[in-house]
Amino acid sequence: MSTPIARGLVASLTQPGGNLTGVNLQVVELSAKRLELLHELVPAAARVAVLVNPADATAMDTAIRDLEPAARAIGLKIMVFKATTGQEIHAAFAAMVRERSDALFLGSDPFFTSRRVQLATLAARHAIPLAAQAREITEAGGLISYGADIVDGFRQQGVYVGRILKGAKPADLPVVQSSKFELVINAETARILGLNVPPTLLARADEVIE
Repeated sequence: MSTPIARGLVASLTQPGGNLTGVNLQVVELSAKRLELLHELVPAAARVAVLVNPADATAMDTAIRDLEPAARAIGLKIMVFKATTGQEIHAAFAAMVRERSDALFLGSDPFFTSRRVQLATLAARHAIPLAAQAREITEAGGLISYGADIVDGFRQQGVYVGRILKGAKPADLPVVQSSKFELVINAETARILGLNVPPTLLARADEVIE
């Protein structure tokens, strides 16, 4: 059983007929909503850098496709940068600074979560507000994250496995959509950046890191 979280699936099984079953964390599908939240928190940002991992071309193309109309709808210009290594992340930030990016929207990819300290450090160094899918990146110093609750996703995965062990056929199990999402805001990072977090956004946050 594979766990391609970058594609939004915690548990996935492809049946002979091509049917897919599992738990969908809607990682990519939430990109537009995450961009809206970033805009709400940093309304002065007009040029948003989008950092993606080209190693997962499907997730990258889907994220960019979803972001472009969402950005146009709220008057934002997005600039796409790519990175597959720590060195390329440094290069991407240098390019973002040259292009005068007002904020950074991080693509949903496990690689970026693994490089969260580097990303948060560079964002702080260059005073670039950072929005991500994984709460771990916000805990490391990013500004805001919004995504499916991973713990709840693994709980759902456990339920799936249990049903299969009890004799259920994977082909008979439907894809379950995540229903629990987390909005995490790093208030300390906001203060360092000179941002005032709107009270309405604070009220909606599942966690505020002080």
